[in-house]
Parts: sequence; C-alpha cells; structure tokens
Amino acid sequence: MSDTVESVIVAIDGPSGTGKSSTSKAVASALGLSYLDTGAQYRAITWWMITNGIDVSDPLAIASAAGKPVIESGTDPSAPAITVDGLDASGPIREQDVTSKVSAVSAVPEVRTRITELQRSIARAAEKGIVVEGRDIGTTVLPDADLKIFLTASPEARAARRSGEIKGADVTATREALIKRDAADSSRKTSPLAKADDAVEVDTTDLTLQQVIECVVTLVEERRGATGDEEKRGATGSAEKRVAK
Repeated sequence: MSDTVESVIVAIDGPSGTGKSSTSKAVASALGLSYLDTGAQYRAITWWMITNGIDVSDPLAIASAAGKPVIESGTDPSAPAITVDGLDASGPIREQDVTSKVSAVSAVPEVRTRITELQRSIARAAEKGIVVEGRDIGTTVLPDADLKIFLTASPEARAARRSGEIKGADVTATREALIKRDAADSSRKTSPLAKADDAVEVDTTDLTLQQVIECVVTLVEERRGATGDEEKRGATGSAEKRVAK
C-alpha cells in the first residue's frame, strides 16, 4: 500500500494509558509506515542520567549532561528498538526507577531541545512516512504533521490498562501516579502535554484497541488519499464525527 500512495507524517499525542503505543505501532504496521516512540527516548536519557550518577533532582546537572549520551531509535513498528551508547536499553528504560523520574528529566529545556532535534531528524528520514507518538508531537515537534491525533481516556480506564501491563500493580496507586504525571507534564514550561488546535481527539475509554486502530487507520487513509483542500476537510470531518466524543 505504501508504495502506491503519498508519504504521510502522523502525530499521535496523549497521556499514558490511552493506548498510544499499541495503536501507533499497529497503524504503522497496517499502512507500511515507520514508527517512533518518543517517550522511549526521554526514558532512555533518564536511564543514562541515573546510571551515570547524574542528580536528576538538579536541573542544572541534567542540562549540562543532556548532550552526552548517544541515543539511537529503530523505526520498525514490529520490533522497535532503542540503544544508548550502543547498549540495548529497551528493557531498563521501562523499570519503575526510570518511570518515576522521567517527568523531571524531560522537563529540562536542554533535554527537550536535544530530543526534539533527534525526533525531527528521524521523521525527515522516513521516506514512506511515519507515525510518531508522544506528548508534544503535534504542538511542538512536528507542528506541520499531515495528521494530528490526540488520544484521551478516563483516569479509571487508563489506570486499569496500565496496571494490567505491570505485574502486581495496584489500580488505585497506578491511577494516582498517572494523575500526578499528567499534572507534571501539562504544567511544565517547555512543550507541555496539550492537544494541538487542529488535532482530532479520540476518546478511547469505551473503545477496544481494535476499534481505536480502525479509527486511526481510517483517518490516515482519508487524509493521505484526499486531493484538494475541500476534500481534505470533508474526509477528516467524516472520520472525526465517528471517533470524537
């Protein structure tokens, strides 16, 4: 499919537990696009800071070290990979110690500048198009993306999903942690978590993963296949009516 239609850049934003990663990977696979998990990059630099003894409670220390690690991201949706200084970091970056500290590290402007440049370079290099997921893709990283989608869900639904991914996790504690991270990500001065003005909002609370994937695939296909401004607006609008709440 991707060999016969034009390239497209898709930005998928939203807080944790809304289905961003699963949806983004599935959509990229279905449409023959590359895939980038930007959150993994912030986790990777956080993991590097921790393992190299950087005080992650000190923004100045974080800023001075932001340019040191070499972070490389694979863009195959079926096997996304990330390395730091040549070491596979896909497992360590998901540990709780990293999860609890990533918001503080990612709030530092020097970190965001470094990672944003990396993300843009990867998106530019994706010849057939790419699905990029994160928290500020549509607003900051790729404001000219062909299609912007913002996934949402109730705190309860998000907590249930996230706790199901973590063995032995408590739903109530997970919900509180998610709300705390939402507050931190939404209130940071540099590139806060926010819905782009021209993004299509999809509430995944009462949708199955497959339904969300189908909605997003439809949005991408309509945007990619549209010709002319009027047709683009009509196609996007018809899909938006099906998924927005």
